[in-house]
Amino acid sequence: MLSQFTLTWIVTKQDEGKLIREFLKENGISKTALIDIKFHGGAIYVNDQPVTVRHRLGEGETLRVVFPPELPSEGMAPEAIPLDIVYEDEHVIVVNKPPFMATIPSREHPGGTLANALLYHYEKQQLTSTIHVVTRLDRDTSGLVLIAKHRHIHHLLSTLQKQGKVARRYEAICHGRVSKDEGTIDAPIARKSDSIIAREVREDGQRAVTHFRVLQRFRDYTHLSLQLETGRTHQIRVHLAHIGHPLAGDELYGGSRDAIDRQALHSKELSFFHPLKKQAYTFSCPLPDDMQQLIERLRS
Repeated sequence: MLSQFTLTWIVTKQDEGKLIREFLKENGISKTALIDIKFHGGAIYVNDQPVTVRHRLGEGETLRVVFPPELPSEGMAPEAIPLDIVYEDEHVIVVNKPPFMATIPSREHPGGTLANALLYHYEKQQLTSTIHVVTRLDRDTSGLVLIAKHRHIHHLLSTLQKQGKVARRYEAICHGRVSKDEGTIDAPIARKSDSIIAREVREDGQRAVTHFRVLQRFRDYTHLSLQLETGRTHQIRVHLAHIGHPLAGDELYGGSRDAIDRQALHSKELSFFHPLKKQAYTFSCPLPDDMQQLIERLRS
């Protein structure tokens, strides 16, 4: 039998008389999710009796919503790849992704991805779900990734992300000596017209804001801390190249691989408000060996 995610509430006096439809909307369950529940194998129960969203709640009743079962995407197979799990509960998982690992499969990287590793981890837990990535990283970027274990928490976290309540702090090593100790890059980003991968700063692009602070300066490089205010594809890479300081190792945006063989970018810290546990979390992880070794070489 496929596992199905369930939410349960004991109805309080405050919610007495509300339609289930209204109550569920107030608790972050979208109209799309309700349609999915109705037509794709979910169910709604009050005191273990099936009901519709037109049922009016009574104080002390037990409302249970069973979401439809989730199946992994076709062609995405579990793979026994070790995971560096920083945090996990029944709703989310935070993983420290190594460099050179794609987040999800693609034509160029059909296997060996974080998604393949997560499916194997889920299989061991007897959890039937697909992969819901909240904070995706490029293949060569290392660090913390937030994954939702079911579509409802993914919807809630995506909404919070748009409200700026999922925060990420990165560390990077860029070319040249950044003169300002701190600053903000506010420059719109769009896809380059002649590429399906590369982005560029362009007036007709989407607003993109990156805050930076210098941690250390070296002769030809700078070690930076960066905070994202928006989450555009390749945002840090494009913004640093735009101000004349491309990431070390980032050949796509003008960097050189003389010092490191991938873009020197690491998702160091992740903060978010957990919408189901009603609690704020902050996680951090150390710099990977290649970036730490580069810093030590630059210091010497």
